[in-house]
Amino acid sequence: MTNITERLAESVPSWGAKLAYGEQTTLHGHEIIPVALVAFGFGGGEGSGESPDDGNGPAGRGEGSGGGGGGYAVPIGAYVGGPDGLRFRANPIALIIVAAPLISAIGWALARIIRAGR
Repeated sequence: MTNITERLAESVPSWGAKLAYGEQTTLHGHEIIPVALVAFGFGGGEGSGESPDDGNGPAGRGEGSGGGGGGYAVPIGAYVGGPDGLRFRANPIALIIVAAPLISAIGWALARIIRAGR
């Protein structure tokens, strides 16, 4: 019998745009396949023990556990099928949102390089 972590790890590769936005579909004779940037994360914790009664922490016993997970999906576009085959159609708003941190980091790095060169 596998535990929940192993089952999650086995199922993650099948997640993606299909999970977030649905299956490919046909609309007005064009095949549409959604494309998304998808990320998931999972974590867990556990604790136990007794705290020393030397004034540096709470006295008594300790116990604990926890876990959680989360994820996000950003629609970056779709492949649209037509008479000349599949063509990627970008979602410009999502691409700007995804590119903004990268552009910020490049600008910050260039400013540091220029400042160091003086």
